[in-house]
Amino acid sequence: MTHAPSTSPDAPSTPTVDFFAHEALPAPQVTAGQAQRAAADRFGVTARAESLGSQQDANFLLRHPDGTPLAVLKAANAAFSAAELDAQDTAADLIAATRADLRVATVLRDGHGQRRTTTLDTPDGPVTARLLRHLPGGTLSGRRHLSPRTVAAMGRVAGRVSTALRAFRHPGLDRVLQWDPQYADRVVALLAPHVPDAERRRAVEEATREAWADVREVAGRLPRQAVHLDLTDDNLVRAPGHPVPLPDGIIDFGDLTTSWAVAELAVTLSSLLHHDGMEPHHVLPAVRAFHEVRPLSAEEAAALWPLVVLRAAVLVVSGRQQAAVDPGNAYALAALDREWRIFEQATALPSAVMAGLLKTALGLADTPMPGPAGRLVEHPDASGAVLLDLSAEADGMDHGAWQEEGTEDRLAAALLAAGAPAVATAYGRPRLSRTPVLAAESPATVPTGTDLWLAGPAVLRAPCDAETLRAVPGRLELACGDHVLGLVLPGAVRPAPAPGSQVRAGDLLAALPAGARLHLSLTRTGAPEVPALVRPEYAAGWLALTSDPAPLLGPGAPARDGGPDRDGTPDPDGGPDPLAPEADRGRDLLARRGAAFAEVQEHYYDAPPRIERGWRHHLLSTDGRAYLDMVNNVTPLGHAHPGVERAVTRQLRRLNTNSRFHYASVVEFAERLAGLLPDPLDTVFLVNSGSEAVDLALRLATGAAGRPDVVALREAYHGWTYASDAVSTSLQDNPNALDSRPDWVHTVDSPNPYRGRHRGAASAAYAPEAVRVIDGLAAAGRAPAAFLSETYYGNAGGVALPDGYLAQVYAAVRRHGGLAVADEIQVGYGRLGHWFWGFEQQGVVPDVVCVAKAMGNGHPLGAVITSKAVAARYRDQGYFFSSTGGSPVSSVAGLTVLDALRDEDLQGNAVRTGARLKDGMRALAGRHPAIGAVHGSGLYLGLELVRDRDTLEPATEETAELCDRMLELGVVVQPTGDHLNILKIKPPLCIDAPAADFFLGALDRALGELGNRED
Repeated sequence: MTHAPSTSPDAPSTPTVDFFAHEALPAPQVTAGQAQRAAADRFGVTARAESLGSQQDANFLLRHPDGTPLAVLKAANAAFSAAELDAQDTAADLIAATRADLRVATVLRDGHGQRRTTTLDTPDGPVTARLLRHLPGGTLSGRRHLSPRTVAAMGRVAGRVSTALRAFRHPGLDRVLQWDPQYADRVVALLAPHVPDAERRRAVEEATREAWADVREVAGRLPRQAVHLDLTDDNLVRAPGHPVPLPDGIIDFGDLTTSWAVAELAVTLSSLLHHDGMEPHHVLPAVRAFHEVRPLSAEEAAALWPLVVLRAAVLVVSGRQQAAVDPGNAYALAALDREWRIFEQATALPSAVMAGLLKTALGLADTPMPGPAGRLVEHPDASGAVLLDLSAEADGMDHGAWQEEGTEDRLAAALLAAGAPAVATAYGRPRLSRTPVLAAESPATVPTGTDLWLAGPAVLRAPCDAETLRAVPGRLELACGDHVLGLVLPGAVRPAPAPGSQVRAGDLLAALPAGARLHLSLTRTGAPEVPALVRPEYAAGWLALTSDPAPLLGPGAPARDGGPDRDGTPDPDGGPDPLAPEADRGRDLLARRGAAFAEVQEHYYDAPPRIERGWRHHLLSTDGRAYLDMVNNVTPLGHAHPGVERAVTRQLRRLNTNSRFHYASVVEFAERLAGLLPDPLDTVFLVNSGSEAVDLALRLATGAAGRPDVVALREAYHGWTYASDAVSTSLQDNPNALDSRPDWVHTVDSPNPYRGRHRGAASAAYAPEAVRVIDGLAAAGRAPAAFLSETYYGNAGGVALPDGYLAQVYAAVRRHGGLAVADEIQVGYGRLGHWFWGFEQQGVVPDVVCVAKAMGNGHPLGAVITSKAVAARYRDQGYFFSSTGGSPVSSVAGLTVLDALRDEDLQGNAVRTGARLKDGMRALAGRHPAIGAVHGSGLYLGLELVRDRDTLEPATEETAELCDRMLELGVVVQPTGDHLNILKIKPPLCIDAPAADFFLGALDRALGELGNRED
């Protein structure tokens, strides 16, 4: 596995480095002053030198007198020969010439085209110094959490470098480096004594032995080539001007050598593992991106994680050794904790699990290994077991049952009582019954075996010839062919076989009493111990080590469902495979959505979880993950509200028709709704959505006024119908909004007191300006029929309008015979806490009110409320009718929502919990400079993120990255505003204090991990 320096005829005259001949390579003793003088005397560059630090070299950033970076002076380790340095510089030139998409720190050349190098005298002898191109942007160093987009970009860069170097040959590549994984076993054996902690030293040595054994199995089939071997977060440079780090530059070719090609990627992956919040599954975007550029073989995929472990082990022992031999090297000392963190994450899971996960992600998974074919369970009724569905889509999980202790046993008992001889769970299908709420880490929900409940007494018989590995009360393990059959029995049950004994197929294993519950698992021989439940992100890796025990239960036994079988055979429902890694899960369903669903109907997140259930303020994915829902103002009562469910179900059993028929619920609902509004708003139109409500309101206004012109606020969204879209000017909903308005729409400035033209106290100027626009239209013979606005500025992130704004503008439009139309679609129904309607905050009464969203708790329902006089004018335009607006079911849903809002004091909860959230976010602003402002009232809040609190430059990309990280931490939150830099915080009104605190904690953590904390 090792080789000596080359002795071929074209080998360099100066021997290349052999780490084991030196055992230590301390960095050259070059001071900043020396570097500065060398720059001036040898290169003619007047500059200030700043030490950059390095493990084995001496690097200095040269700055112009004004502080502008000029170049990097690199003093190479004295052990590196001229041939090695030439190889590094030639490789850098090659990549720069062949990869226009990468910036490369090449050696600068003089006017004659020669590389700018010189020799420096040091206490340890002369060393070669070169002047390198400086790449602006900064590296990815530090603890900052790295988003999937950044991780993928790192893998892509590694793949591009690998392809560029594939055919590169040079005698200076024939080196024996401590960083080359081909020598990792020798490096760890040599340097492990430098690790002072005996427990850590043993852990490193044991991990190295196991990983080296895994690599040795495939080493002969791993391609070898020139590799950079140090494409880490320290040596990948982020593109300048990108607020979210995206690498496009590479530096430091000091570890260039010939090694296994896959080692290039392993080094990059290892460098991810010390960043905040990163764990092994987070490397998958990099692996996929590398594979797209430079495909990996199955052997390389198998070796990849063991190589990550070896890299981590070498980092730990090398860091300790470097700190010992070079105690003045601050760079090496500072890296010690980081290197141990990398090792901990690299060894957090068995390499076999990560190999299975990586292979599955790349489409290189091993063929599933069938388990024994014999029957294990023998009971009087041989009809087989009935499936106990514990998934997010199971009816047994309704009404929050998934949170109740003992749910699995209760549901199994119900099936047994209904006549099932046995009940079994599905292998590999996530169980919602194991899902906690408010968890920042995904729970272990994916079963690696099967649980079985028996109605009557039964016996277990050996399904094959086997050796007894373990036999104690409550536990039996058999070596059965290529598998280990594990049985967890009732505690009092003693297995029949003795430990170490041989059993024949059909031999008695145990006798079970009626009502017994047991757990079955089939693990591949030689596999590490497999937990009964594993986290979804790692399920593919764990399940690759197991097989489905269902065949042991006999014909008709329930098998895993919910997706294609692991051999690729699709299940009848055609759903996504729940065993796939997180980023793959639901990919097929997304593809089907894209094929059949209009593309403009977008979805949240690039890789969204599949949500099939909600409960109160929680959303539940098919992985068995509970997410805190901070965006769903459509369901003010909370998801799956039992009262709404009962009322709608009961009404559907009785009658659902259109509102031209005579029935009580539509009358009762209209009366209740009108009673919530001040005089003269006493007449109700019922429709299906907010868009329809705004459209109808505009028709009412233009009909009543007898003219078409309408004034609306900029940066607002009102709907998608012709009229509601015409008055919508949100640039995120329509980038051409302001240029594509029909001529009857006139807009006035967004009265935003935070980032508008007039800020703070000066925002009082917005109202007089709007009045002048209205007066000007009237003077031009185009007096507006209506002024339309949200009563609390929603699209801008829950910003309150300036005091007195609506009173002045309403008076102006009415003075010219127009109507004041209030869009209450988001803020109405008590969401603001202190006011049931948004217009109450402004102390005004509109002429027409539009309501929707909250009205049906998810049932499509909208309304327009106005006076009888205005409603009567609609007759001039014909008649109004909505088939399902105000149907019996819609009316009952609307009545039930109003009852629950009152009976459950949800408006009061908006005051209390909203204040908790708002105060908490204001406190976070003291630690996170990215928080520019906290807007809103009650449970209609907005958190505005900026890059600078003085300029208010919107943090658009950072907000998107924050939302993705919050999802990983168990929170669904989304951006809004024309700059998409405001978190819209409008959860179900039933959200409670623990959930509010969980949100604040996740927000604090995510902002800090993404580099937005003031230390």
